[in-house]
Amino acid sequence: MKSERPVAITATPEKAALYPAPLTLEGASVLHQMFRIRRAALRDLASDRVDQMIQEAAALLARMEQREDGNSAAFSVLGHKGDLLLIHFRRDFEALAQAQAQVAALALSDFLEPTTSYLSMVEIGLYEGSVHLYRRLAAEKIEPGTPQWKSAVDAAMAEGRGQLGGRLSPPIPPRPYVCFYPMNKRRGETCNWYQLPIEERQRLMHDHGMIGRRYAGQVTQIISGSVGFDDWEWGVDLFADDPLVFKKLIYEMRFDESSAMYAEFGPFYVGLRLPPDELGALFSSTPRP
Repeated sequence: MKSERPVAITATPEKAALYPAPLTLEGASVLHQMFRIRRAALRDLASDRVDQMIQEAAALLARMEQREDGNSAAFSVLGHKGDLLLIHFRRDFEALAQAQAQVAALALSDFLEPTTSYLSMVEIGLYEGSVHLYRRLAAEKIEPGTPQWKSAVDAAMAEGRGQLGGRLSPPIPPRPYVCFYPMNKRRGETCNWYQLPIEERQRLMHDHGMIGRRYAGQVTQIISGSVGFDDWEWGVDLFADDPLVFKKLIYEMRFDESSAMYAEFGPFYVGLRLPPDELGALFSSTPRP
């Protein structure tokens, strides 16, 4: 009986994985400050002293609100998480530190108890552009970290900044309601965002973004990155004329695959815009002698 010759089995090489981290554009530095009013301590002060402190704080907030290189805005917070929310957009961390110091120097700050804060930078993720770039570099056998790689990335970033630069340093939208919350992408045992190929994450983020587009005109969304800056990975600010849009948008996004499987949400803060000349109304429920 003739023996059969062994058949050589040649493994099909797997498609090389693309570089995993998408490119991001960073813009304005952002600080959220949440305070609770120490009303019991304020009750011990004469009304003219309290009025003087409020006038000083209102004057500072008015100047901050009108800044052209990054402004601030005040919001009265609904619920038990705080009374006052200050949002600062600035060109860099040094300018944020100055804003924080100016608030701390107010006489009124002795009666404001910090409840939490959040530090981040306005961020635009370039998933689609990153995938196209990484595919081209892989086809050209250009390795990550090489001079050729860095040159190509620098060119892509410059192009992206030229196209999207206006979105990187926005003014705080002058809408009457804000919803702020931090979030992470899940790194669980079964659903780990950071183990997905970048092409899959691109698809998920594209589908996620399509939901947001349906709310264009109803809400202004500003995403800020906080990896390495704070306890969560991103901060999300939503500004609207009607707070119901927050519920509608976020609920609809719950059914999106990227949110349903990979999103983790922190506490939500909802506030009403507080013009500087109405700051006193926040303290009006504090009886004074």
